[in-house]
Amino acid sequence: MIRSTDTPAPRRRARHARAAAATAVALALVATTAPSALAHGGPRPPAPQATVTRAGLDPALVADRGADVPFLEQEAENGVTTGTVIGPGRDAYTIEAEASGRSAVRLEPGQHVELTLPADTNAITVRYALPDAPTGGGITAPLDVSVLRHGTRVALDRRMTLTSEYSYLYNQYPFSNDPTAGPLQPGWWMTECACVPAETSPAPEFDTPFRPMKFYDEQRLLLGRTFKAGDTIRLTMPRRSSAEWTVIDLLDTEKVAPPTFRLRAANALLFGADPTGRRDSADALDRAIAYAQRRGLEVYVPPGIYQVNRHIMVDDVSIRGAGSWYTIFRGQEVALDEPAADGSVHTGVGFYGKDAADGGSHDVHLRDFAIVGDVRERIDTDQVNGVGGALNDSSVSGLYIQHTKVGMWFDGPMENLTVEDNVIVDQIADALNFHGGVTDSVVRDNFVRGTGDDGLAMWSETNANVGNTFEHNTVQSNTLANGIAIYGGTDNTVAANLVADPVREGSGLHVGSRFGAEPFAGTLDLIDNTTVRAGTYELNWNIGLGAIWFYALDRDIDADIHVTGDHYLDSTYNAIMLVSDWGVKDDVAIEGVAFKDVQVDGTGTSVVSARVAGGASFENVDARNVGWAGVNNCGSFNFPAGGTEFTLTDLGGNDGTSLSPWEPGTVNWLGRFVPDAPSCNDRPPVVAPPAPSSWVQPVG
Repeated sequence: MIRSTDTPAPRRRARHARAAAATAVALALVATTAPSALAHGGPRPPAPQATVTRAGLDPALVADRGADVPFLEQEAENGVTTGTVIGPGRDAYTIEAEASGRSAVRLEPGQHVELTLPADTNAITVRYALPDAPTGGGITAPLDVSVLRHGTRVALDRRMTLTSEYSYLYNQYPFSNDPTAGPLQPGWWMTECACVPAETSPAPEFDTPFRPMKFYDEQRLLLGRTFKAGDTIRLTMPRRSSAEWTVIDLLDTEKVAPPTFRLRAANALLFGADPTGRRDSADALDRAIAYAQRRGLEVYVPPGIYQVNRHIMVDDVSIRGAGSWYTIFRGQEVALDEPAADGSVHTGVGFYGKDAADGGSHDVHLRDFAIVGDVRERIDTDQVNGVGGALNDSSVSGLYIQHTKVGMWFDGPMENLTVEDNVIVDQIADALNFHGGVTDSVVRDNFVRGTGDDGLAMWSETNANVGNTFEHNTVQSNTLANGIAIYGGTDNTVAANLVADPVREGSGLHVGSRFGAEPFAGTLDLIDNTTVRAGTYELNWNIGLGAIWFYALDRDIDADIHVTGDHYLDSTYNAIMLVSDWGVKDDVAIEGVAFKDVQVDGTGTSVVSARVAGGASFENVDARNVGWAGVNNCGSFNFPAGGTEFTLTDLGGNDGTSLSPWEPGTVNWLGRFVPDAPSCNDRPPVVAPPAPSSWVQPVG
């Protein structure tokens, strides 16, 4: 059961219902509004309809899952373009694989893409890619934005300056910004970790650029006025662009509310903060915080761009901006004269609680502003995160965080933190990580896109994370690792999240006994989550992963784990995978995972792939459009007495057959594989499934 939060379930369902209704009304208005006739040329052709998606799908397929966001997503490939649609494609190190929905539009100079507004809009976000500079470091290039009504321009061009300065990582971990660099780890196999079997062969040659990734960035723009539903946004690559090409992935459109103002507060301007960004405002913020603490006030930071090039330490204080579109803290990454005690060699803009060893910070509330960093390389010892430290009895809400290493990294022990309604994009590593001893905390209604590692993670290193909930979050297009990952811990919940388009070395949902994490204990509930186009190719093993995958490496996974109500849509390889590493395959097991009321709509290979000892139960797990077979059961590859070391328990209601529509009561996809039939194909053929669609009847 999901533990109670500040937002009860009925209210949350109502919020999502209102959002869905608003989208439907907007689409209906666009579809039914006829263009006016021209006095000089007769009627115009009908305007194109707006196609609103969520994670590249019809929103109805992911209803009430993921974050409740104020913007509407439109994929560029659904627009009208003079450019070229690229993709769909899912191969890592390609630009289409990192696009939302695995497809985008490539523009060359003079070409454009047009998207019809589904609702009144005064702000847009463009997700895009540009080429890198020949020797790395990125380039800048213009993009023109204009608004048309019935084919006639109603607003002058606004010019955005796009950049690839925060894109492009190459090579082996910890990656490089230099496309011409040789191997970073000359003695390593050409994979990403030390878990490669000894018989694996290294790549025969090292061609450069080697394994490019992190192609996309995004940029926001206030349009200066509100445009109506049915108007058209045209994005044009100028003929004299400095770039060879520009790829447009998607357009998010939004009607941003006016800035908020707080009169009874410690106004940061009165303490010397500079809203023009010409002077560093860090010291002024320190003074405002000290004053607010003495007087029992919150700190208010009015609209502006504030230069901040170090951590702002926070304790017993509320800091509130005018809104994340208006109050922006922007900073450079600054090299330290000598490494800090924690190993950092840089600092940068961020809001940090005190270290847990010093008691942590308490009663901190950060709200309604943006943090935009300057992190371009991955240095894991650096504390260059948007929000960090230990925050007890605190909240972080309404933030927009971009270009930091990790959006929010919390080092426990700490307790009772609420993280909600934030947007975290374009990170070098994770969007959010609960690291060691975070307790009774909630992460909900956050939107994450374009991370360079796990989107959301609970990592129980040294101390167990206990009693936490990740709910109603959206994670899209993480270029490495997993959308949501749980590494050890006790009594945690992952519910009603939407995860789409992981790219490499991970997948949608992950439960892992690895990275030195404390063991799983108590319960772990995964409830009503949806993955879309998940299941990446694991270079270390040369196999495809499941949309949800369990990995026993350091020790057994044997807690009380329930997976209930999940939907796995268009899984590239398997829907469900349970696996161990070859070196420990006879020492570890995954026991007692229970799957119930699950829908699997499309897999490239199997519903279940078992490559470990142990067992799992299945009840009302319905599957259709399965590429190879219902079960691929290899166990620990010893095949005792004609079976395997992994036991499948059929609790009934597991309907569906391979490569056919799901119908209630049809052949049980699981039946002939129970309890431990050795249906093992190490690398089965992959059959791309059709696009997901509505089910005939609900599960069960």
